[in-house]
Amino acid sequence: DMGATAQADILFELGLMYATGRDCDTDIVSAHKWFNIAAIKGSARAAALRSELSAQMSKAEIAKALRDAREWMTMH
Repeated sequence: DMGATAQADILFELGLMYATGRDCDTDIVSAHKWFNIAAIKGSARAAALRSELSAQMSKAEIAKALRDAREWMTMH
């Protein structure tokens, strides 16, 4: 399914944008959220970066990122 792959790539790029602070403030919670969603959509790169980010995050930050990702998934 090309659509899912393209969507995963877009979500991965969003995660990268927040992780690196490209065109926005760095926000690791948002970065984790988008990497997580991209990983669910099949992006292996996103899954790897999500793991790296998790190592730098507090439990509360990870919990918020997972909650935000779940909310996004239910609305889309």
